[in-house]
Parts: sequence; structure tokens; C-alpha cells
Amino acid sequence: MKNSGVWLDKEKAHIVTLVKESESFETLFSNIETFRPFGGSGTKSAKWGPQDVVQDSKFLEREKHQFKAYFKNLAEAIKTADNIALFGPAETAAKFKKELDTNYPQLAAKVKIVSKADSMTDNQIRKLVREYFRN
Repeated sequence: MKNSGVWLDKEKAHIVTLVKESESFETLFSNIETFRPFGGSGTKSAKWGPQDVVQDSKFLEREKHQFKAYFKNLAEAIKTADNIALFGPAETAAKFKKELDTNYPQLAAKVKIVSKADSMTDNQIRKLVREYFRN
């Protein structure tokens, strides 16, 4: 039986795969850009500072496509697992589960838990996954 535990956030995913007594650990980076509006027009001495139009919709659309590519790579990495556990500090794990439900129903059926977990070191992630599948 092959069990995979995934701790993921917007930046990276740590995949712990357990097969009998052996354990493997892999890190998959998302390459999702961070949003930093820049620019500005006018002068700094203007009454309300520099004014500029920030194109939020363009950024959000690009981020959506980057998440889709990230989730596709992650689904590819765990496709051979028999049981899957998802952990993460933010809503990224829930977004990934929703993506699995929509586009990867065979993988979504293997997800046993989606749980919040704070930022952790690599060893803490390994321990979390081992303890979850031990129970």
C-alpha cells in the first residue's frame, strides 16, 4: 500500500511517500509569482501621492493559470498513491482538493483528509504524515 502525505502552500509542496517501511521525501516548487504593484505617475509632492491604476484582474488571471499548472504537476507526482492526506497552513490544500474533485476524480476519491497545519520543518512534515497513516 502506497500512502502519500502532501504539505502544501502557495510557494511549494512537500510530498512524503510511505511504502511499507520505506519513506521518500520530495519538494515541488510552484513558481507562482507574488503580487507587488509598482509604478506610479505624478509627483511625490502631489496631495495624495503618486496615483496609478493597478491591473488586479490581469494578475489574478495569471495567478489562476499558475495555480492550475502547479496543481497539475502535483497531481502527476501523487497519481500512483493509494491513500492521500493533504495538509497546509492556508487555503491552498482546500483549493487543491477542489481541483482534484473537478479535474482528477480518481485522485479525489483517494484523499482521506484535508487538514490545516502550520508551517513546519521537513522532519516535522515527515512525522505528521507517518503518524497520520499509522493511525
